[in-house]
Amino acid sequence: MVWLTKWILENITGARVLIITDREELDDQIEKIFTGVDLQIARSKSSDDLLNLLNNYDSRLMCSLIHKFGRRTGEVSDLDYEKYVEELKKTIPVGFSVKDKVFVFVDECHRTNSGKLHLAMKSIMPDSVFIGFTGTPLLKVDKEQKTTATLFGGFIHTYKFDQAVRDGVVLDLRYEARNVPKEVSSKDKIDAWFEAKTKGLMPKATAALKEKWATLQQLYSSKDRLEKIALDIIFDFETKQRLCDGRGNALLVAGSIAEACRYYEIFQEKNFKNCAIVSSYKPNRGELRTDFSSITEDSENWKKQKAYLKMLGYDPDVSVEDDDFYKKIEAFEKRVKDMFVDEPANMQLLIVVDKLLTGFDAPPCTYLYIDKPMHDHGLFQAICRVNRLDGDDKEFGYVVDYKELFGDLKDAVNSYTGNALSGFDEEDISGLLKNKLEEGKKRFEFLLQELETLTDDVEYPRDQLAFKHFFCGESGTVDPDNDHDFAKLRSKMYKLVSSLARAYADLKPAFDDVGYSKEEQEKYNRLVKEYVDLKDEIGLSSGDFIDLKQYDSAMRHLIDNYISASDSEKLGDMENFTLLAYIQKKQEEDLKNGNSESDKKHKSAQPNVAETIENNIRRKIIEKTPVNPKYYQKMSELFQTLIDERKEEVASYKEMLEKYAGLVIQVENPEENNSHPEAIRTSQALCALYDNFGEDEEYALALHKAVLDTKQDHFRGDLIKERQIKGGIYRVVQKYMNKAERDEQMATVEKIYEIVKEQAEY
Repeated sequence: MVWLTKWILENITGARVLIITDREELDDQIEKIFTGVDLQIARSKSSDDLLNLLNNYDSRLMCSLIHKFGRRTGEVSDLDYEKYVEELKKTIPVGFSVKDKVFVFVDECHRTNSGKLHLAMKSIMPDSVFIGFTGTPLLKVDKEQKTTATLFGGFIHTYKFDQAVRDGVVLDLRYEARNVPKEVSSKDKIDAWFEAKTKGLMPKATAALKEKWATLQQLYSSKDRLEKIALDIIFDFETKQRLCDGRGNALLVAGSIAEACRYYEIFQEKNFKNCAIVSSYKPNRGELRTDFSSITEDSENWKKQKAYLKMLGYDPDVSVEDDDFYKKIEAFEKRVKDMFVDEPANMQLLIVVDKLLTGFDAPPCTYLYIDKPMHDHGLFQAICRVNRLDGDDKEFGYVVDYKELFGDLKDAVNSYTGNALSGFDEEDISGLLKNKLEEGKKRFEFLLQELETLTDDVEYPRDQLAFKHFFCGESGTVDPDNDHDFAKLRSKMYKLVSSLARAYADLKPAFDDVGYSKEEQEKYNRLVKEYVDLKDEIGLSSGDFIDLKQYDSAMRHLIDNYISASDSEKLGDMENFTLLAYIQKKQEEDLKNGNSESDKKHKSAQPNVAETIENNIRRKIIEKTPVNPKYYQKMSELFQTLIDERKEEVASYKEMLEKYAGLVIQVENPEENNSHPEAIRTSQALCALYDNFGEDEEYALALHKAVLDTKQDHFRGDLIKERQIKGGIYRVVQKYMNKAERDEQMATVEKIYEIVKEQAEY
């Protein structure tokens, strides 16, 4: 960038250069570098200042920081670019014109993948030349929209990772996968704890709580597991070259800011003091004021605040003004980053989430510990934090993986070596973009029509109360005993509104492109907001939605106390292989064995497929439990299944995928489960009766016939029709439970009816 700038300014008459960055440290770094080669650079202080620089001839070299116009922390977002562009357009003076020929250098241009900044800046500077710089261009071999090559018009020059390693510009990497085995220590206590804490919740709210906490990510966050990883890292600092002699240090990538804070607390407890958190955490006293978990337990937000207060040397129980606290965090982070680069022995470990994983150069950094799902260019950027040269004793950068990312890692490295930066056809991409917009418009309008049809029968004046009556019942509040049909109606509305919100988010930036007038755009903006507000209002009124934060402490207690972990174990042995050597060897084997590129992509995609299937299975189990409680699993069994499948995943992705595929069939279609007698498999209702009442084929068939013989349309909630069905069930129960007392028989009738009313076929 520096030498190209010098060449342009020296060889093209009237040329000027504008450098766009999105990080203050990059802005500082660029100013120092250009000053070092005797070039004066004008730094804009605001969008107004930038326009003034462009509107006169005074400065030939300029730079502007997008980041100051959006959030001040973390990765720059689409919203930041929108704010930046908005600010620019508002302050364009009358008679504005860009003076001379401006070359615009967009640093880290892969992060402008939405194209909003690119298009807006081109509209302000239509005659300027835009050149993107990035170490990790967004590559989509299947030619999806928003690739870096699409925005900037192809590659001018590429210098790939394997070339840089061969030239000795960066180091090769060594990889080690570690697994921390986990076990459920007490199923019964998990069930009892969960039932006690969720007593009185509506079924949908309980399902939402389960969906949030019954995930591998939550299991990964158990205190026992985090402690085992922390001890692993401390052990490495005592035994590994460069870590133990103070010449090198390490980054730990945590899955969330809350996990980063938990890691920090654990390291402090273990007397590993030379560590700190660098994250996008921003204190918000207003949020904390309303964030209540329980009298005895702090919420996750309070725990994060206290961890930061301790780290900065405050009393964690003393209130601090937000602005003062934030300034202290900024100053602290700058200090620890400087120490990490200049004094590795005194800042041994930085715990990060998103920050410092791109654009942060720290030559002493030798080890990267990953405990967060990562993919594609983000993963490649992260592993390159440890490949910087730093003396003869640093031979490699080391990547230690606790998340089984090798398939993603191999693909990420492979993307930036060899012939990866090819295969782009601009015409094909253009056509695909157009098709995607047309399809997006159709889907958006279809969802609006579906919601209009769904709510067509809401009575006038179609106000908030009328919608509550329509979705919750005549009283406007939910009656649990007569909510079955209303619950289905609400569920359909929630799904349609969620889909509409996603379709709207995708299409809104292209409203002009798909031909919507200003009036139509305003109408659609208003309609989407109304439907989203309706979803929230009905969800809260019905009790389907709850503030899940209030359960965080209880669920955290469950995870921390009943999910235990063992010492980590190394998966595979790659000590004598570097990543590049392994990938090259794998490619040679694939060619020798005749494996095609599509086969390799399929195999590398298996972990992501497995994760998707797993999430779907978990959601289906939760949704379908009321239909057939015995068939589906309790909360603790769901936890145990996830853990068991996780262990199988360690052994073989293929085996796990095959097992998951079989489980999907059983979850979606119990009637196809071979464990049921052939006569029972004809219907899900029969399966439910068979599974929950003694697995007696004759008994289940008799109950099924009794229900079919006595049920009438719309029987749910109609006491007379319900009594008729229960009478038919009672006659069957009398026959098969003739030795039981009448009270026991009647209780069984009620249990059977609870299962019956959940069956769609009845």
